Parts: sequence; structure tokens; C-alpha cells
Amino acid sequence: MISVQISADPAVPIPPEVGVQLERAAQETLLKAGEGVAASLSIVVTGDTQIQELNRQYLGNDAPTDVLSFSSNEIDPDTGESYLGDVLISYQRALEQAQAGGHPVVDELQLLTVHGVLHLLGYDHDLPSEKERMWAIQAEVLQRLDCSISGPPSEN
Repeated sequence: MISVQISADPAVPIPPEVGVQLERAAQETLLKAGEGVAASLSIVVTGDTQIQELNRQYLGNDAPTDVLSFSSNEIDPDTGESYLGDVLISYQRALEQAQAGGHPVVDELQLLTVHGVLHLLGYDHDLPSEKERMWAIQAEVLQRLDCSISGPPSEN
């Protein structure tokens, strides 16, 4: 089960279909990189304030970022599936990055979702070989989604 919550700044309306697109992005990522794992996860689209608070509290970085992933080793009591964790996305960062890249914000949100889910699955980009592998999977999933971008998110 994939849960999508949109809790960004109410002054910036986010179309309801965005939740469906992010759920599909997560499902495609699990299909490609999760090797058939049956798992649950949550995606939360929020604002810079919450992202900065969590980034400071858990990672010691007192600044907003585009996406954070928090892994979990729990079992979802509703489904009995493994609960992978939570992906939190800053809508403000996504909007700014989409504008800078000249593509729709929904495509940026899909990219950040795929990136965050890959982190939940244990992928990372600290070493060049890991980064190359992660970026390749990311590009393939984004292509499956007919996303207009395939590059990596900003370094986070």
C-alpha cells in the first residue's frame, strides 16, 4: 500500500491528480528496483518549514532540501507487508527546480518520488559506482512514466 499525503502550503494549490501520479511513480520504482518486494510506504508532499525541521533534527542540516527519505524496518499492521518508510518532498523546492529546469512541477515531483523510494530500497549516490547505478534506474523508471526529465535531482 502506498499512501500519498499532500500537505504543502494551501496558498499553492496542488492538483488532486498529483497524488495518483506520485503513487504510480512509487509503484514503478518498486517494480523496477524492488525486485518484486511487497511493501508499503508513505509519500508526503509538504513545505520547506517541515523539511528544514526534519533535516535539522535527523541529519544535522539546518536548511530545506528537496527530498528526505526515512527508512523503517517495521511491518504494516494493516497489510502485513514490510513498511519501507517515508518519503518527504518539499513542494517549494520541487517548484523552484522545475522552473529552473523548464519542465512541469509534476515531473519534478515524480523524479523526487523515484529518488526517495530508491533510497528506501537501499540505493545511494555517495560513491561514483553507486551513483551511476542509481541514476540509471531512476532514468529508466522516469522513462516508463513518460516523464519529461530523466536527470538526477539536485545533490541532497
